[in-house]
Amino acid sequence: MSTANISWISGPVLRARAQGPFKLREAIRVGPRALLGEVIRLNEEEIIAQVYEDTTGLRPGVEIVGTGELLGIRLGPALLGNIFDGLMRPLAGSSTSYVEPGMSAAHATRFAFTPRVRPGDQLEAGWVFGEVGAGKGKPQRVLVPPTVAGKVVSIVAAGEYAEDAAILKLRGADGNTHDVGMSHFWAVRNPRPARGRLPSNEPLMTGQRILDSLFPIALGGKGAIPGGFGTGKTVLLESLAKASSADVIVYLGCGERGNEMAGVLDEFPKIEDPRTGRPLMERTVIIANTSNMPVAAREASVYTGVTVAEYFRDQGLHVALMADSTSRWAEALREVSGRFGELPGEGGYPTYLSSRIADFYERGAKVRTLGGDTGSVTLLGSVSPPSGDFSEPVTSHTKRYVRSFWVLDAKRAQARFYPAINPLQSYSEDALRMAEWWQQTYSKLPAGGSPAASGANEWLELRRRFLTLLDEQARLERMARIIGKDALPARQQLTLFCAELVNEAFLRQSAFSEIDRYASPARQAAMMRLLAHFVDKAEAALHAGATPERIAALNILRPLQRMGEEIAEGELEKFAALEARMETEFRELAPTKEEEGAS
Repeated sequence: MSTANISWISGPVLRARAQGPFKLREAIRVGPRALLGEVIRLNEEEIIAQVYEDTTGLRPGVEIVGTGELLGIRLGPALLGNIFDGLMRPLAGSSTSYVEPGMSAAHATRFAFTPRVRPGDQLEAGWVFGEVGAGKGKPQRVLVPPTVAGKVVSIVAAGEYAEDAAILKLRGADGNTHDVGMSHFWAVRNPRPARGRLPSNEPLMTGQRILDSLFPIALGGKGAIPGGFGTGKTVLLESLAKASSADVIVYLGCGERGNEMAGVLDEFPKIEDPRTGRPLMERTVIIANTSNMPVAAREASVYTGVTVAEYFRDQGLHVALMADSTSRWAEALREVSGRFGELPGEGGYPTYLSSRIADFYERGAKVRTLGGDTGSVTLLGSVSPPSGDFSEPVTSHTKRYVRSFWVLDAKRAQARFYPAINPLQSYSEDALRMAEWWQQTYSKLPAGGSPAASGANEWLELRRRFLTLLDEQARLERMARIIGKDALPARQQLTLFCAELVNEAFLRQSAFSEIDRYASPARQAAMMRLLAHFVDKAEAALHAGATPERIAALNILRPLQRMGEEIAEGELEKFAALEARMETEFRELAPTKEEEGAS
């Protein structure tokens, strides 16, 4: 066991004279309270480390003890359904109301274990050898650690055991035996291994129409949500956590305000999972690292969160990690880097900011696990650019490594238009790969609406039409500010009207509505098809001589605008009734004599 003594300390950063060998990234315990830290640099007889807890009261001469292990966490069945700080110490259910300095992250919970192998079986690294029924939600698989393999010497019978108890004994190829429990240790900065990465042509459904239908993200994809203060990043991420199609949600509050995280911690345990009717918390892990916690711990919490996500991925599950926000993580990097005396790069951030962001997002993937299953980690990180400047370093570097970029617009937020995603600045590089999946959804709908051209993908065609209509709206609105809307030709006035209908009926979605907060793929497809059919009918009516004013006065418009609020899941037949009513009103929209004369 290596030791050292502090020679200099500044905030979370310290220097110490070493008595014995230390490893880079080795976890250390500092002082009589055993504060957790990590070795960052080695310089002859001196180590430089950062401490992940409050260093108040530390002074030169205080002893440091090396653990001999890299900074890591224990992964096991106690994670799911619980709330932790950035170092994976429990924030709920512990014997104290606060996280005490040097507090251990160990769990004393016992779990009902059922073996799935027998003595004599050969197990490879990452294979499943048992199942845990925690008495709530979906049973969890128990994995052989990725660093261990061998023949089963013995395994316990079904029953309740402590998470860290040795329940399996393996004999490796070298003849050594290994004791394996339901949990195992893993260094957070090291990605967990997999057999290989897989292409993904299936979207992660978020329940948000503007995202799923216009800017989808693939299972195992990477997405960024940049937006200035007050544009709704946190509310949007919380909505995605509540409604996404992932099997497991890891919600990471990285440097968030304490009152916002308090709201998350109070609300999530009370939410009912719409898919199972059970508490949503049963498939959720919350990591709360608020802005008043030690800044170095904020830097580590991102790696902690993605390691937890990879652990559930290795069980053959699809995991969504919501990180709010990566900008505050980057600010922690900047502060600690300054204390190290490193030369600053752009914006004062360390020169390795880009590589750290890349390291984080590259851990998101759809993979073939070591056990032969298919699992994925989808990464969604919010970005808080100062003054809404998307050219600042964190946003610009993040944009290089994500495939879905959902821009939150301050003007839309100020107009109370939520989600405030700007459809002209956002994009998805995964959209074309999702076309076949979406077409299967459209093919299951009743015939009708506005069909795509023969042989074309209907979803791609409708998506193109909607984005083109919104782009045309932006161009015409700039023109209307100069000459006035009434001076525009009738065809352009109708374009503005139809674009506004798409905005109100499809893109606007209330996170506080019981019906509208989530839209299934089938309901989204029905709404897109119905709105496109309205645009076709409106253009035909205009060509026949009807004026934009008369089209805008149709009684069907109010139900169309409110269909997201009024037509619930499982009521798709109401869209057909709405379409029939629309057909009737357009047939009755005969041009007046004045309109016929004008035409």
